[in-house]
Amino acid sequence: MTVRGLNRRLVLEEPARVADGAGGFTEAWVPIGVVWATLKPGTGRERIGGNLTLSEVPYRITVRAAPFGAPSRPRPDQRFREGARLFRILAVADHDPDRAYLTCHCTEEVSG
Repeated sequence: MTVRGLNRRLVLEEPARVADGAGGFTEAWVPIGVVWATLKPGTGRERIGGNLTLSEVPYRITVRAAPFGAPSRPRPDQRFREGARLFRILAVADHDPDRAYLTCHCTEEVSG
């Protein structure tokens, strides 16, 4: 099984502790690699959170597979970045029986 249209360049990022210059640490997102992917949006939903209306759109992001434990294999504690857009990885599963591709279940993070 092949996947067509790996046409989106995404940066895979992970959280890292960075010294804050005052003897402590802060968390920052650092790039660990670039992947080519397809993005398929799911059905969006809206919910009320306090005085805010929050919208959320799930995405299925398909990338080429990497072996378990490889730094290039996406994990749920990581995220993808495409310019200013951020996609938090919730789960990762094999896309096909040959394990040539992975499907990353993500949600787009909206700041502001």
